[in-house]
Amino acid sequence: MNRRQFVYRSAAGLAWLASAQREQAADQKKLRVGMIGCGWYGKTDLFRLIQVSPVEVVSLCDVDSRMLADAAELTSQRQASHKKPRTYGDYRKMLAEKDLDIVLVDTPDHWHALAMIEAVKSGADVWCQKPISRDVIEGQAMLATARKHNRVVQIGLQRRSTPHLVDAREKVVQAGKLGKVGLVEIYCYYHMRATSNPPDTAPPPNLNYDMWTGPAPMRPYNALVHPRGWREFMEYGNGIMGDMGVHMFDMVRWMMNLGWPKRISSSGGILVQHSKANISDTQLATFDYDDVKIVWQHRTWGNPPDPKYTWGADLYGDKGTLKASVYSYDFIPTDKHASPIHQDVTYELEQYPEDRTEKDLELQCAPAIRHHMLNFLAAIATRGKPVADIEQGYISTASCILANLSMKTGRTMAWDPEKGRVIGDAEANHLLARTYRDPWVHPTPENV
Repeated sequence: MNRRQFVYRSAAGLAWLASAQREQAADQKKLRVGMIGCGWYGKTDLFRLIQVSPVEVVSLCDVDSRMLADAAELTSQRQASHKKPRTYGDYRKMLAEKDLDIVLVDTPDHWHALAMIEAVKSGADVWCQKPISRDVIEGQAMLATARKHNRVVQIGLQRRSTPHLVDAREKVVQAGKLGKVGLVEIYCYYHMRATSNPPDTAPPPNLNYDMWTGPAPMRPYNALVHPRGWREFMEYGNGIMGDMGVHMFDMVRWMMNLGWPKRISSSGGILVQHSKANISDTQLATFDYDDVKIVWQHRTWGNPPDPKYTWGADLYGDKGTLKASVYSYDFIPTDKHASPIHQDVTYELEQYPEDRTEKDLELQCAPAIRHHMLNFLAAIATRGKPVADIEQGYISTASCILANLSMKTGRTMAWDPEKGRVIGDAEANHLLARTYRDPWVHPTPENV
C-alpha cells in the first residue's frame, strides 16, 4: 500500500493528511474558488473548505438575489482576506471569466449536470454535491467530461471521509471481523417528507424562478419548493432514495469494495402521507450482488426499528454485525467471548469553535466534510482521483435512479455497465434521460 492509498483508506491517514494540510497552509498557493448555489449546503461546504485551506473565494452565483447577498456577506466574514466575492445570477457568466481553480456545485439536483459540465470545461476542478445527476445519461455525460478535460471531481459522498466510519471500515470490515457478509440493510426513517398543502403563488421578487427551474418542467411556484423544499418533488431530485439512500448505498460499496449491482428491484410509493409532495413516503429496494444483497428501506412515518440508528447501515456477517451511522458505529460480534467495538462521531469543536454558532450547520457532518475537502485538495495537488471520484458518484447515483425506475415500471433492472444500459428493456432505457425544457439541451457522453 503506497502513501496515497494509506491516506485514502485509513483513519490514521485522515489524521495525517489533516495535520499535513494545516502545516503547509501558509505555503500553499491560494486557490481561487467559485460556488454555484448559495443555499444551506452550499454555505456548509464552502465554509468547511475555508476552514482547512487558505483559499480565496472570488465568485458566488445564485438565482436568489437575497440568498446570494447573504452568502457574499458571510463569506467576507469567514475568509482571511475579508473580501466580498463577486456575485452572479447566471453561472455561465461566472464561468466565462475562466479564473477559478475550484468550483463548488451546490445547486438543487436538477441543475448539477449542466453546472458541473460547464465548470469542468472552464478549466476548474469541481466539488459536486450528491446525487450527481437527476438522470442516468446526465451522469454518463458528467463522467465523460471530467475524463476528457482531466479535471479532479469530488462528489459530496462524505461518508467515505467520515473519521469514525473510516475507522469502522478499517478495523471491522477490512479486518475481516464480520466474516462472510451476505446481507446489508440500509435505511432512513426520518420524518422528512412535507405533509402540508400550501397554495401555489407568484414567486418572490428575489427569485428568478425561470432560471431556478432551468431544464426541469415548469411547475407553478409553491412555497414548499424554495428554499430547501425542492427535495419534495421528483421534478428536481430523486426522492429520498436519491437524497439519503445514495449516501448509505455508496458507504457500503466503499466499505466492501463493491462496484455495480447485477440487478436492482424496488417497490413502494405514497402509501400513507398524501400531500402536495410527490416523492414516495415508503420504498423498498434490493441491490443484488449475487452473494451479497443490499436492501434499502425508507419510511417517513411510524417508528424506527432502532431509535439509535434511524439513518444508517447494518452489515450482517457470520462472525458479527456492524451498525453504522453519521453519529456512531457499533460492532457486535457473534462470539460472546469477543470484544464489541463502539465509536462516536468526533465533533472537532475545539479546533473549529465557529461550528458552534454557524446557522443550520449539521454538527455531526462537519468533520466529514472537512476531511472530504482535504482529500479533494490532495487529489488536486497530485492530479489523482479523490476518494469519491466522479465515477464512484456515477455508480452510486445511477444505481439509486435505477431503483426508482424499477419502482416506476414494476420490473427488475438488469444493468450492463459496459454499455450503460438496462438489459432487454427498451422502456427503461428510454427513461434513462429525462426531457429537458427549452432552451436547455440535455448533455450526453457524445456531445460534451
